[in-house]
Amino acid sequence: MMGAMTDLIPLNRVHLPADAQANIERARRAGRLASGGHFGQACEAWLERQVGCRRALLTGACTHALEMCALLLELQPGDEVIMPSFTFVSTANAFALHGARPVFVDIRPDTLNIDPARIAEAITARTRAIVVVHYAGVACDMDPILALAERHGIPLIEDNAHGLYGEWRGQPLGSFGALATLSFHETKNIACGEGGALLINDPAFVERAHVLRDKGTNRQKFLAGRVAAYTWVDVGSSYGLPELLAAVLLAALEEGPSIQRSRQRVWQTYRRELAGWCAAHRVDMQHIPEGARPPAHLFCLLLPSAERRAAFIRTLREDAIEAAFHYLPLEGSPMAARLGAQRPTCRVSADVSARLVRLPLYAHMAPDDLTRVVDAVRRIDW
Repeated sequence: MMGAMTDLIPLNRVHLPADAQANIERARRAGRLASGGHFGQACEAWLERQVGCRRALLTGACTHALEMCALLLELQPGDEVIMPSFTFVSTANAFALHGARPVFVDIRPDTLNIDPARIAEAITARTRAIVVVHYAGVACDMDPILALAERHGIPLIEDNAHGLYGEWRGQPLGSFGALATLSFHETKNIACGEGGALLINDPAFVERAHVLRDKGTNRQKFLAGRVAAYTWVDVGSSYGLPELLAAVLLAALEEGPSIQRSRQRVWQTYRRELAGWCAAHRVDMQHIPEGARPPAHLFCLLLPSAERRAAFIRTLREDAIEAAFHYLPLEGSPMAARLGAQRPTCRVSADVSARLVRLPLYAHMAPDDLTRVVDAVRRIDW
């Protein structure tokens, strides 16, 4: 056991990019602190180049981007939106806020991503959207999912909160659905504290998305000189990202290659150095399917039982190492019951939720700290 004075290795450590302070000062001197300034526009252009989407719009959070998806699809009470049960609450909240009913389906036990076969079973005449979540930035099996969406004429949305820099068969995550979302929360690879983006791949949504983000006004037409004044033309809200946060975000995006190299070093080390221990102790790693290129967002293990996981987390804590579980399945939540969700049927999600544990992973993690985590896990025996 480590001594009482040993520094805690946290699950996540926020990385402030080197140029963040200089960018903040530039934004301050420019006198433009609301959304839509130089730094915000530069971030959006960067995302459009990186992902290859038709348009990227910065938002105050990934949650806001998901809410914009619901508004763009004009969801009504009684509409159904298929999504995994094993996801963060924002995935469901965004659509429930607009009266739609989340339909929770199960995940695969290997990739921990939504199961295409379960999507097919859940489609009804009321299905208005399919939402996929690339868990840990590991790509969902997009081929059958895209085929299902096309066959039934259902818009596909990618909740890509974990997956900037992730790929499926050489194509960036976030470029498959009609709409996609990103998160720049402090726990993400690229972060500005709180922030997100809506990625638009279907050009039919571009103009209205601007209106929704600009509080329901045609402000973009005014800025482009297409109207003499702007006015209220649709519903909307204040979904933009303030310029100071965009200044931090641009510094993080520009530092992205260094951040990614550092995170990949940690992620690859865990996979390599813990493989033997996992095999000897009936512990599974998340499966990375052929064609998927994950961005090293998080590293998780699936312990043999909930009891083993509790003991694992407790033992690492005694060694001053923070490990944590993750999502509780949404279908079993009190809010799902209020919405009239189906009886819990996502058995894989429940099983994974009870056994999954995440290890510390963040940019520029000290090599000695990484070694400490690996050695501490290897000492655990049963």
